[in-house]
Amino acid sequence: MKIKNKLTVACAALLAATMLLAGCDNGDEDKTANSTPKEIKSIGLMVQDMSNPFFSSMQKEAKIQAKKIGAKLNVQDAQLDLANQDNQISAFIEQKVDLIIVSAVDESGLKPAIERARNAGIIVVAVDTPAKGADAIITTNGVQAGNLSCTYLSEKLGGKGNILIVDGTPIQTITDRIKGCKTALKKYPGVKVVGQQASKNDRATGLSVTTDMLTANKDVQGIFGMNDPSALGASLAVEQAGRQKQIIVTGVDGSPQAEDELKRSGSSFIGTATQNPAEMVRQAVKFGQDTAKGKKPKKTTILIPSKMVTRDNVSEYKGW
Repeated sequence: MKIKNKLTVACAALLAATMLLAGCDNGDEDKTANSTPKEIKSIGLMVQDMSNPFFSSMQKEAKIQAKKIGAKLNVQDAQLDLANQDNQISAFIEQKVDLIIVSAVDESGLKPAIERARNAGIIVVAVDTPAKGADAIITTNGVQAGNLSCTYLSEKLGGKGNILIVDGTPIQTITDRIKGCKTALKKYPGVKVVGQQASKNDRATGLSVTTDMLTANKDVQGIFGMNDPSALGASLAVEQAGRQKQIIVTGVDGSPQAEDELKRSGSSFIGTATQNPAEMVRQAVKFGQDTAKGKKPKKTTILIPSKMVTRDNVSEYKGW
């Protein structure tokens, strides 16, 4: 009986050791499966709202870059909905994409989904606006862009007058532009902000909120729109009110639509501080490739400089 018991104990110990080793092996396999890709073979591009020409330009450049490196591309439109982006990241994890390029609807709200992606071995690069948890952030210098646009607006007003601000959704890239604008206005104490309302970053709501503000404020000489769609909506509101000779408008983006408006005679739209969506995508793909090759750049926040495009220099602007 003693011998039999000893054999039973020995077998049990051997079985436990075997299970422990098996557990260790599985852990190693999982870790390998979730490691950073060695090559970018698939890219997931996530944009906030494809109806905005800015994101259409991103999609266009993403197609160029994907073809250039021989990668598959999947583009998803969040339609400004955080839940949509969360689901889209989950789908990309299931598809085992190598690189996610995302313009986040909510920089903090998307963090859990981004962490899931990174834990699955996916490289995540935030473009246009910061996103917590991303491997890198590539965006326009928003403070500079807002500063440039409002400085130009103030100079064209001769340093005095009442202005409206067409704000947008509360994401970092937009709050930076508003911050830059208000910093610029400190240098022009004669320029007063008499109204500020948020659009949904598009032309339609830019038109509606500006119409409301113009109705409430009869004494207005200038308008700053935090992006081109809202600024062009504001310009249309000015035109519909028959006040294009009394009010001037500036924006941020340097979009093709803004270029056309700057060339249109009689428009109240006089300038836009540039962004470069294509360059953001190029930099994101480069970051992904470098990381996959084990050459992760030391710089993980890249700010792309902004320039002012006006009626005077629009013919020299290369555009998107």
